[in-house]
Amino acid sequence: MAPASETSLVTAAQAGDRQAMETLFAEHLPLVYNVIGRVLNGHSDVDDVVQETMLRAVAALPRLRDPERFRSWLIAIAIRQTQDRGRARGAVLGRQLPLDDWPDPPHPGPGPAEETIVAVDLSAQRREAVLAAQWLSAADQRLLALWWQETGGVITRSELAASLGLSTGHAAVRVQRMKAQLDLARRVLRARRATPLCPDLQAIGRGSRHGAPSLVRLGRHLRDCRACQQVTELMVPAEQLLTGGVLLPVPAVLAAKVAGLLGSGTAGLHAGPGLLPAAVDGLRRLLGRLTTKTAVVGGSTLASATAAVVLAVQYLPVTAPEAAAAPPSPTHSVTAGPSPAPAPTTAPATPSPSTRTSFTGVAAADIYVAPDGRDDDPGTLTAPLATLGRAVALVRPGQTIALRGGTYRPTAPVAITTSGEPSRRITMSNYRGEKPVIDASLIRSNQWFITQRASYWTVQGLTVQGSPTFPYVCVGCRSTVFQRLTMFDNGATGLVLRGPGTIANQVLDSDFHDNHDDAAHGANADGVAFKDGSGTGNLIRGCRAFRNADDGVDLSGFADPVRIEHTWAHGNGVNRWGLSDFAGAGTGFKLGGGDPTPAVAHVVTDNAAWDNASYGFTEQNNKGVIVVTGNTAYRNGGDGFAFWFSPSVLRANLAQGNGRDDNRGDTVQEFGNSWNQADWNPALLRATDQRTAEGARRADGRLPRTAFLTSGRSGTGATMTP
Repeated sequence: MAPASETSLVTAAQAGDRQAMETLFAEHLPLVYNVIGRVLNGHSDVDDVVQETMLRAVAALPRLRDPERFRSWLIAIAIRQTQDRGRARGAVLGRQLPLDDWPDPPHPGPGPAEETIVAVDLSAQRREAVLAAQWLSAADQRLLALWWQETGGVITRSELAASLGLSTGHAAVRVQRMKAQLDLARRVLRARRATPLCPDLQAIGRGSRHGAPSLVRLGRHLRDCRACQQVTELMVPAEQLLTGGVLLPVPAVLAAKVAGLLGSGTAGLHAGPGLLPAAVDGLRRLLGRLTTKTAVVGGSTLASATAAVVLAVQYLPVTAPEAAAAPPSPTHSVTAGPSPAPAPTTAPATPSPSTRTSFTGVAAADIYVAPDGRDDDPGTLTAPLATLGRAVALVRPGQTIALRGGTYRPTAPVAITTSGEPSRRITMSNYRGEKPVIDASLIRSNQWFITQRASYWTVQGLTVQGSPTFPYVCVGCRSTVFQRLTMFDNGATGLVLRGPGTIANQVLDSDFHDNHDDAAHGANADGVAFKDGSGTGNLIRGCRAFRNADDGVDLSGFADPVRIEHTWAHGNGVNRWGLSDFAGAGTGFKLGGGDPTPAVAHVVTDNAAWDNASYGFTEQNNKGVIVVTGNTAYRNGGDGFAFWFSPSVLRANLAQGNGRDDNRGDTVQEFGNSWNQADWNPALLRATDQRTAEGARRADGRLPRTAFLTSGRSGTGATMTP
């Protein structure tokens, strides 16, 4: 928690207090400069990144929701600005140079990346630790830069964790892993500098790539080689090397420029959305003229010592930096998802459409998978695994699996049995903007492709096609989020959640289409289903289920209420595959069924069903009080709304052009529906061409914008594009 004085400064600055603004950013400029200097390896870009960080922080300050998180919020902005510049230099060179060709870093003088480690009189081991840091993976280098700040007393562990978007416990685990890798890198560096050099060590290093994969191989040798062990004995723990470290002073010219900005640029500021425009313009003007790229402390030019890094186990934040400190649930709105589902610790922040990033995958991960990977590799970005099965066998709570783009052709089913935890979710995602496609056609016809019996997962950005039977079944899952998935051309329902204990799961912004079970003549291939199970707090939102052989959305046999919101089902139950004795039911939303059919009060709001072979919405013998509000049924072959036996509540729904628009029993409670109003006809609809609704989703994964099925009579039917 921030001190009361700091929180007061933040609050005052947000309200337009010029003096508070000057004091706040002047006090935190050393922190920003130290973090960026260490992460960017003292590169000439350091001042430019400081400039951009200050620019963004000043501009974004009015949007900071929690003033007590100012420090971690500011660190998150600083780290974020280092990301693109760091990745281009470090990752590319690491892929190009074999380890033998990569020169050992020279002994540096005191520099931006080592000032926390090294006082003015550096010891040999402190120098070695600085050099060894360059051998760490990109993620560990970024974490090391922040850990130096923590060890020096500059930031707290809570602030370190918040700046990475992690829980404190998860951050502690990652720090321990990073320290182990740093110790290994120090020992490898010491062994490689030994005279004479161990010939076996030299042979292992020849042709290897510089970085974490090479460290693993070299570390195995050190463990078994007595000669190498002797030269790596008596090494001081990293924590002791950091004792006595000091903060790197900010160059006077930089401090003066920022002070000048804050002194002149904040005059006349006012609270509200327009806060700080003068400061932003002034910052761009003044800091843009910076030319000094070094600073001097004690007569020594400050140089660099750590390589550039990328985001670690964190979704790329979009515009609101405070999201890194408190990530929201991964939904398509700014607010969190349903209360029963805890927010994933690595969930992507979701801003307004005008500020979204160009991709929605994870920026970095613990385990990488690629079509050209190998399962005996360590699973890093440069040496990825080959199969999803291997990745899910290795993953642990709090970790992230990233799938690179391309087509995967697995030959064995995947079993997910490792659960995350409420504060340490497991994420399986596409990498950045890449599109992994899993062609599961080689799986045996009597096997489900992915079977998940685990909880607290986020699964996103994947396409699964061609599975002979079910592509993904989640059995008894709890608090799992499925989003931005595409499941098509499979031999059974695209996604099924079933079994007792199916609690607080979310299916969001996904497409399930063209699934067809040829062996059953189309009778068992829906889009998405919660069926034959129980559990509260489940949600389907922002999905499309279309052109499936059977139904769009199927809730048959599920004993507890499911919420379905803003989801579209169309074109289901049409025999597009020439199947004999076709048995596809063709319902858009099947809200009951099973033997026996449980009485369940599902909640169905703001959905649309069109061009299905049979019903748009039906209770399917469910005698519970289903609440059906603001939905649209159009041009379906059967009834638009079929509720014969239940005391369901139907209100503000729209039905036009169906075989029969409504078919209700005596116990239905209804009001405000199109059939309760006079003069409704298809001519009142703004658009009846479905092509915009059936087109590509928006870049952020939300449903496409469309006027299809909207009308001039507000309050009746689905909003389609809210």
